[in-house]
Amino acid sequence: MSADKQPNPARRNERSRRAILDAARALVTELGYGKVTIEAIAARAGVGKQTIYRWWPGKGAVILDSFLVLSEGAEGLALPDTGDVEADLKAVMRATVAEFADPGFEAPVRALNTEIANDPDLARQYREKLAGPVDEAKKERLRSAQRAGQIAADADLDLALELLYAPLYQRWLLRAGPLTADYADALVDLTLKALRP
Repeated sequence: MSADKQPNPARRNERSRRAILDAARALVTELGYGKVTIEAIAARAGVGKQTIYRWWPGKGAVILDSFLVLSEGAEGLALPDTGDVEADLKAVMRATVAEFADPGFEAPVRALNTEIANDPDLARQYREKLAGPVDEAKKERLRSAQRAGQIAADADLDLALELLYAPLYQRWLLRAGPLTADYADALVDLTLKALRP
């Protein structure tokens, strides 16, 4: 076999990794987190269990990575910055409520959140790999608004994010009300009222 016909182990590994992550995401959507097993993921992906355990310590880590892969390449993650913080936040919050209201997103993410609440190591990984970078992008948009004088220069940006997102998350988690564009706009209006200079 010529050198250019040799199998490429990196490509084979990437193909297997993608198959595992796709299988994990599909299974958690179909079955719910509790019913997904490493064996089921391996069978769906067409790999051996040892392949999964070589790359991940357990089911929670595989499932978390199956969601993270959807945002691969998001290192340059940034929120829109048109110069109008109200319009930008409303656009982001409307997209967020639409995502949370989407049944294809809702079921697997609800299952993942349940596991994060019960697994401190998975919660740490979630904060490091996803929540932390996303929150930093959100805070950078708020810093831009501070520089433009649209929100108070001394505003606590961590608390500002909680004011904006915690009610949405609670409504979604507890199924306490509809997730609509009007609701997203109201959250932005109230948050900005609290943050204005």
